[in-house]
Amino acid sequence: MNQYKDIANYLVAAEVEKREVVKVTANLKPDLTVEEGYLVQQEIVNMKLNEGRRIVGPKMGLTSHAKMKQMGIEEPIYGYVFDYMLIENGSRVRLHEMIHPKVEAEIAFIIGEDIEGPGVTGAQVLAKTEYVLPALEVIDSRYENFNFTLPDVIADNASTSRVVFGTTLKKPEQFELDLVGATLSINGEIKELGAGAAVLGHPAHSIAMLANMLARKGEKVRKGDVILTGGITSAIMLKNGDVVSGKFDGLGEVTFTVTD
Repeated sequence: MNQYKDIANYLVAAEVEKREVVKVTANLKPDLTVEEGYLVQQEIVNMKLNEGRRIVGPKMGLTSHAKMKQMGIEEPIYGYVFDYMLIENGSRVRLHEMIHPKVEAEIAFIIGEDIEGPGVTGAQVLAKTEYVLPALEVIDSRYENFNFTLPDVIADNASTSRVVFGTTLKKPEQFELDLVGATLSINGEIKELGAGAAVLGHPAHSIAMLANMLARKGEKVRKGDVILTGGITSAIMLKNGDVVSGKFDGLGEVTFTVTD
């Protein structure tokens, strides 16, 4: 067994058993680097693919300039959404299947052609995007008290847990995606709002950065990927009974109910 596989097993067990664990850098591997965090993440991806899970697409995290500055990083992070994480629009997210879930509003892209870095721009991403659609992402860090470093969260598949996609597919050229406003409401009360520009100035920049990061290891953004570009809003903690709604200018509404 290699060390990265051991750490991957530790984190997947936390997800499956719905329990918090101490961050990897506390004792398992105090000197875990960002690069090694991605090696652990790849082990998790391999484990899930071997179980017969399917990747829906990558997702981006830490895409706000303020968050990046706060964490002292130059680029966002990515993880992967799997088929078992998908929740139908208007249905239920079950609390007992998670640890301490939070929700945020995002714009997702459906990719129409492969996008291969380096040097990819937002304009190139838009030219190769088939559709955009609204989404609510439920993140659920496996770490105790949300206490983690950057390598820890990368290793933990960027806290990915559940995703609810809207049913409205629109062509990206119909929008100024940086100006698209979104509200995140819980039980009819607006808790958070923002615009597409919160995501690296424009959500397409997020996918351009992803393509350029993937290029370093000889990978690319693939045709058919459905990609979460990053939170337009901050993340709100969920509790039993919450009715959650994300409304996006021109892109429609995404909803779910939290049950036990």
